[in-house]
Amino acid sequence: MATVINMPRLSDTMEEGVVAKWLVKKGDKISEGDILAEIETDKATMEFESFYEGVLLHIGIEEGETAPVDQLLAIIGEEGEDISGLLNGDQGSQTETVKEDKAEETTPSASAAPAIPEGVEVITMPRLSDTMEEGTVATWLKKVGDSVEEGDILAEIETDKATMEFESFYNGTLLHIGIEEGQTAPVDQLLAIIGPAGTDVSAIKDGGAVAASASTKPVDTPTPKKEEKVTVASSSGSESSGGRIFASPLAKKIAADKGIDLAQVKGTGENGRIVKKDVESFTPSATESTPATSAAAPAVKAFTPAGEESFEEVKNSQMRKAIARGLSASKFTAPHYYLTIEVDMQNAMASRKHINELPDTKVSFNDMVVKSCAMALRKHPQVNTQWSDDVTKYAKHISIGVAVAVPDGLVVPVLPFTDQMSLTQIGANVKELAVKARNKKLTPQEMSGSTFTVSNLGMFGIQEFTSIINQPNSAILSVGTIVEKPVVRNGEIVVGNTMKVTLACDHRTVDGASGAQFLQTLKQYLENPVTMLA
Repeated sequence: MATVINMPRLSDTMEEGVVAKWLVKKGDKISEGDILAEIETDKATMEFESFYEGVLLHIGIEEGETAPVDQLLAIIGEEGEDISGLLNGDQGSQTETVKEDKAEETTPSASAAPAIPEGVEVITMPRLSDTMEEGTVATWLKKVGDSVEEGDILAEIETDKATMEFESFYNGTLLHIGIEEGQTAPVDQLLAIIGPAGTDVSAIKDGGAVAASASTKPVDTPTPKKEEKVTVASSSGSESSGGRIFASPLAKKIAADKGIDLAQVKGTGENGRIVKKDVESFTPSATESTPATSAAAPAVKAFTPAGEESFEEVKNSQMRKAIARGLSASKFTAPHYYLTIEVDMQNAMASRKHINELPDTKVSFNDMVVKSCAMALRKHPQVNTQWSDDVTKYAKHISIGVAVAVPDGLVVPVLPFTDQMSLTQIGANVKELAVKARNKKLTPQEMSGSTFTVSNLGMFGIQEFTSIINQPNSAILSVGTIVEKPVVRNGEIVVGNTMKVTLACDHRTVDGASGAQFLQTLKQYLENPVTMLA
């Protein structure tokens, strides 16, 4: 039976796609896993692979054409098979064909699939970012039996990029939870079932459990930490008579990151349970900041005798997994090389002082570096490129990503059209994005689309370091701290202030001379900030 393939949704915001290139042609034999085409989405150009075997019988969208998600892209079937009915049929029959084929692949018998009662909606683990392959339910905000309305937040889901709220698009009663708090599951695994109260969904639950066990190895639920026994000075915290603090896993994590004693937080959740918003809006009292507080007690590690080896296993977060995959792919595929220069920061320091004397103005050295990079990229477009096997893409716009350290790793929020921003606009935007990053409030859109990246460890006293390129960028700038040292100026040794910056380049797109010329221009801007106004 022929299989109809529609334009896929390759990102959470994708509404239409462009077929950048077909890698197969009509009549070619296709195997499962073969790359059919390169499809340009709203975020990137991505390879689209086949999940079916057969012969490519029809191409519905030619190279360079744009089409909405779910429009007929291709048909795969047996050689010589009559597909006129599919070509003349409506989109509904095409979609039904794909679903039937997928059912045949993933289940022993199409008739084994349970019927879904009227009014019941099956919700699966959503794909909340374009790179998300699995998600962890950080906390459920609804429980089985609760009434759910469209727009209600069902759960907080940890993806590879952020912890995001997942809302319901349906009205009804929460009849079943398929993935418990703390559990990790792949995209499209049964997450929940919503429908009329009292509806029997046992057949759907059993079917979902079978499919899940067949497609993925069960994930062990993290062992809960020992209940903290805390001596509380006041009754403002959310606890039972036994001293246990009731809080969602995400609230506990945020509290641990911020050093907040949960015993001091008043919960607004059900039965006084502490939820994320309670921790984020919590203001420590004066007594809490005194050295006498007992909040530090749970952080004490068990004593390990000298000479005895010991390990503690901590489950990798989705963000940490994504960082590992992305940086490994960059380091092992892009040939990195590094160029370092030393910048005289005397004029930059004087300029920053004058700027910050203005009312309601605060500019950092990092803001000046970001602005200088944006200006330099204008003059050196070779550094503002992206590599693919067939073409080098020159970005006509400049959007700089700024690396921000968060408890789980490193995220890179992006400043769109950075070259069009003033220093104060850059400073305000970086500050806002950094706060959102640390609170896990960044959206995937705010972390995508960069054409160049800046990583600054100067605030930690690091004088010089190298970074791994943030793909698909061609370069990343590593910024060190400003060092007071003797320098030669006008033939005399005087006290100066210098800063080292290192440019990591992808040698496939940026040659040594191109990288060096970019750094020369960057140096001119930083050493004479007034030239950025010219």
